[in-house]
Amino acid sequence: MIQAARPTLAAANASAIEVPEAGADYYQPKDVPHGQVREIWYHSSVTGTWRHAFVYLPPDYDTSKARFPVLYLQHGGGEDESGWIRQGNANFILDNLIASGSTQPMIIVMANGYAARAGYVVPDLTGKPFGSPEFVKVMQERMGAFEDDMTQVLIPFIDKTFRTLTDRDHRAMAGLSMGGMQTFQVTFNHLDLFSYIGGFSGAANVFAIGNTELDTKTSFHGAMADPATFAKHVHLLWIGVGTNEPQRMKSGLEGLHAALDEGKVQHVFYESPSTDHEWQTWRRDLKDFAPRLFRPVGQQPLAAHGH
Repeated sequence: MIQAARPTLAAANASAIEVPEAGADYYQPKDVPHGQVREIWYHSSVTGTWRHAFVYLPPDYDTSKARFPVLYLQHGGGEDESGWIRQGNANFILDNLIASGSTQPMIIVMANGYAARAGYVVPDLTGKPFGSPEFVKVMQERMGAFEDDMTQVLIPFIDKTFRTLTDRDHRAMAGLSMGGMQTFQVTFNHLDLFSYIGGFSGAANVFAIGNTELDTKTSFHGAMADPATFAKHVHLLWIGVGTNEPQRMKSGLEGLHAALDEGKVQHVFYESPSTDHEWQTWRRDLKDFAPRLFRPVGQQPLAAHGH
């Protein structure tokens, strides 16, 4: 089920006033060919409900017969699937990057990151702090439901509904904050489906549930134990953080970067200058991440900041 996207000013759970960054227009509408943002509804056998997502189609989608690679791009906690369009301006960022010739035309799917299995009842967590065993158990259950919905229902629906390139070499996933954590769980559990991975202010377990450090030899089923093999299999592992983000988040991501360096795991670490846990960080992240996708090996751009 597809329909035209409805306009709204902000995400469902927030209101905001846009303060433009001086001298930056990469996320503003320009006189270039524009893609379309469409709404889809699909019935999920995992949740037993109708679920909603936004889909960005590149400017020449309707005028060509070509098939396109797909980026699954996730919102953060307290947001919903509208965030990347209504606040992040992801469609304008991609329009401008594609028009400049720096980025491959692609489809972007923005799904709702909250899911619960059919019949699941969230237990009362009153008085249970963040990081408690009860909280972690609920979080793991909800993350698992989202993972199954994406891999078992949403991806097949997208591949059936749109002209996609369906192999793993043409499928990427990234997300901000909570969406970055979801990205690492989904992609590393399904490396048969994804070959590009991006964490924007969120990745792996860097929000310190248990303060567990990442061991590249054993974490994620040992996928990174052999760095050379991992680099051939995963075309891009990308991590970003704003230099003014809360210390716990910043140090977690810096620690992840250090662990990947120590394990000699090829990756990109991008630092957004003078930005916090905010949309300007994540817009910059997308601007650096998107041009690296779906290119032949050796043709990815260098990082603007960081490593």
